[in-house]
Amino acid sequence: MGEFVRLEVEDGVGTIRLDRPKMNALNIQVQEEIREAAAEAGARTDVKAVIVWGGERVFAAGADIKQMRTMSYTDMVERSVPLMSSITSVARIPKPVIAAITGYALGGGCELALACDFRVVADDAKLGQPEILLGIIPGAGGTQRLSRLVGASRAKEIIFSGRFVDAQEALAIGLADKVVPAADVYETARTWAATFVGGPTYAVRAAKEAIDRGLEVDLDTGLEIERLLFASLFATRDREIGMASFVEQGPGKAQFEGR
Repeated sequence: MGEFVRLEVEDGVGTIRLDRPKMNALNIQVQEEIREAAAEAGARTDVKAVIVWGGERVFAAGADIKQMRTMSYTDMVERSVPLMSSITSVARIPKPVIAAITGYALGGGCELALACDFRVVADDAKLGQPEILLGIIPGAGGTQRLSRLVGASRAKEIIFSGRFVDAQEALAIGLADKVVPAADVYETARTWAATFVGGPTYAVRAAKEAIDRGLEVDLDTGLEIERLLFASLFATRDREIGMASFVEQGPGKAQFEGR
């Protein structure tokens, strides 16, 4: 368990909890602890879905600018690789991942949210990539994941201006999936995550991999990725259970074993 990031597991749901007062700034230590928590969440068989949560007050307000200010070009050449990979480690968790966003998700905090599969956003939250106001650009996936999620022109406008996006706009453009009162954000994310707990583990994993990897390649390659993953599921016990249950009892009644 890290000093500022910990994984809490209950009833099949793992919560990656950021807790670095006051604003969950993502300094180097936090970045590395995120990587460790993501690896543990991905490896644990008792974790079926994951929530990334910064607490009731703030998700994450960005990188630690005081730490970054003194870094040289060569410093950042070395640091940019682990910075990027720490956020990508969350995207690569082979399970559904939900960001539970309160307060601010800005800069690196927004990039962390973008690395999740879904985003539950407080109705008073603000999201954005304000790096341009510092004379830089997003460096942990913001230019790539935001444009894939909301489209190139919207992503350019948000990144070029550095402005904050409120919850309702985020919902309208697809940056948020659900908007709820701030007090309900975590419980809404938990309720959603719980729907994945009894599912066919390897089928959910394959679906996530097919979608994520498919977005990185041309259509023909994506279709081949899908075909191979589809065929691979015929080696699982859950496929046998699911099809037998469908034939005998109809849809939606299978009791999967996660293997």
